[in-house]
Amino acid sequence: MSDESLHGFPPDYAHARADFLTAAREAGARLRSFVLPGHRGPDGGELAVDTAYLGPSAPEKLLVAVSGTHGIEGFCGSACQTRVLLGEGVARSAAGPVTGVLLVHGLNPYGFAYLRRVNEDNIDVNRNFVDHAAPPHSEAYEAVHAALVPADDGAFVPGELVARLLALRGGLGAERLQEAVTRGQYRHPDGLFYGGTAPTWSRRVFETVVAEQIAGAAHVGYIDLHTGLGERGVGEPIFRGGLDADARARAHRWYGDALTASEEGTSSSTPIVGNTATAVAAGVGTATRLTAITLEFGTQPGPEVLVGLCADAWLHRHRAPADAVRSELKGLIREAFCPADADWRGRVLDRAREVFGQALAGLADGK
Repeated sequence: MSDESLHGFPPDYAHARADFLTAAREAGARLRSFVLPGHRGPDGGELAVDTAYLGPSAPEKLLVAVSGTHGIEGFCGSACQTRVLLGEGVARSAAGPVTGVLLVHGLNPYGFAYLRRVNEDNIDVNRNFVDHAAPPHSEAYEAVHAALVPADDGAFVPGELVARLLALRGGLGAERLQEAVTRGQYRHPDGLFYGGTAPTWSRRVFETVVAEQIAGAAHVGYIDLHTGLGERGVGEPIFRGGLDADARARAHRWYGDALTASEEGTSSSTPIVGNTATAVAAGVGTATRLTAITLEFGTQPGPEVLVGLCADAWLHRHRAPADAVRSELKGLIREAFCPADADWRGRVLDRAREVFGQALAGLADGK
């Protein structure tokens, strides 16, 4: 591993990928790579989704951990996968005669490399898993789009954006504003949380991974690693489903009272559509018990995170990717999704260690 990665999180996508692959090889994992066509990283390097698998060829039980669904959030997710599951040998010790561990690294490698939450087409991969022949419509987003992406699109002035956001929050309330912005929208390609008009490359890759590396297991524990919502440094397990009637209760047995659910109003996340757990549920079917969560690490207050997202969207409307990634404005989105302070990073790794242990214990228990 790079020196910086040993003492913190990876400094960029290239280091994150190199560290992950090195740790996976040292653990004896079976590797598979899907290279993003037509794009290279800021350093000219390859962009790819990599999977590492430890365990039997046909596992009865399977822990799946995904990083980088939201690009820049991959700094945190990659560190959890590389330092906890691989670096500490958790994945290798967990794999056994009936149990496998599958790590999906950098599901949105373009966003990871260019410090974006979205992909190469401004699409939110975690809102892309919908039926694009009849995508859900968010009327609420129509009311906020102009404030987030003003028509005149002049210089980015954080104070003006904050004033617009405060006005929206005053009219809608904080929770309704969050849901309007984040639920997912399918009509504004230049907007935030845009789900696209067709399956993205990342979605197609992930559906291949589900079909070829996840489906067939009798019980899947699924963890999609994210940052940006909730109390700073706290890792919140958010229930994302399972097709059997016991899925919600089973997730509570695994993760305890910390488990939340967007649809129940107990989560820092309001309800969303088109997330990766949708693809897992569809791909494994009713024959598999699925216990799926998002593990969400809080970073900054919601308004600051939203300013970072708006700054990044503005930046990529006005500059080429290679120039945008070097802009000082990138500091806003980086702090919003991967704070630099050592305390936050230490708390993240400690919490990830705990949650991975809970998932593995739940799979072993079989209930």
